[in-house]
Amino acid sequence: MGNILSWAVFGVLVIVMIALDLGVFHRKSHEVKMKEALIWSGIWIVVALLFNWAIYLVKGKEPAMQFLAGYVLERTLSFDNLFVFLLVFNYFKLPSIHHHKVLFWGIFGALLFRAVFIGCGIGLLHYFSWMIYVFGAILVWTGAKLAVEKGSKVEPEKNLFFKGLKRIMPVTDQYDGGKFFTVINGVLFATPLMVILLVIESTDVVFAVDSIPAVLAISRDPFIVYTSNVFAILGLRALYFVIAELMRLFHHLHYGLSLILVLIGLKMLMASFIHIPTSVALGAILLILALSVVASIIWPAKAGETNPHS
Repeated sequence: MGNILSWAVFGVLVIVMIALDLGVFHRKSHEVKMKEALIWSGIWIVVALLFNWAIYLVKGKEPAMQFLAGYVLERTLSFDNLFVFLLVFNYFKLPSIHHHKVLFWGIFGALLFRAVFIGCGIGLLHYFSWMIYVFGAILVWTGAKLAVEKGSKVEPEKNLFFKGLKRIMPVTDQYDGGKFFTVINGVLFATPLMVILLVIESTDVVFAVDSIPAVLAISRDPFIVYTSNVFAILGLRALYFVIAELMRLFHHLHYGLSLILVLIGLKMLMASFIHIPTSVALGAILLILALSVVASIIWPAKAGETNPHS
């Protein structure tokens, strides 16, 4: 009964916050400025920490630590995904007034995908315990790959979602305000806004292959894993607008992300031999993130040099 109540409280809280965000403060499309982005980013962080405190009161110290570690890990890994959002928006020359709308629906879809991935991941670990080594190897490989990546490139024409859409209906290269579909000469067309949404959704599917195993290395509790993911993802939208303005400060962030993925992967690979407390994992994540940001500020990008993800 207590678990059902926890899920119910979580569901109501998320619905109320989304309703306030979209239905009250962002009812009309507008360009989100730095001040507004910082305020909303702060609001989502406060809400997540209050929820974390509630978990501590109801479930105890260890679940609360697991939630916080999962939340920080997901937020940290999300930085890489935000750079991809920037690339996609720039590629399609999406007017800034529509960024919030695309991000909202993209993140809404991500919540559904994450529920499926988390359910499958926990199920695999429950019935096939050896899958923990597969997940660990995926994280180590991804972390190593990220460290040597020289850049990211957007190629929507190769995107499976985009190819599937073009087989179903015609796609126009003209925007029609904030509409995902438009009618031209009596024929229904998908607008570039719909294409961007599909590319964003597919990006999150790929991203979840890394982030979900990483969070499962922290906890196997579906409630802790999913709620920490949800609060991290819901805060992504506001964080995007902050990073869009300050991305030059994160020149070395991808090295920190790669190290975090490798360490979490090693944690999963060694789980049967060495138990690493959640507090240690959380401390390592925070330390690496802080050092990455400090290094980015001390050694900024040189003139003419861009972020590896830009």
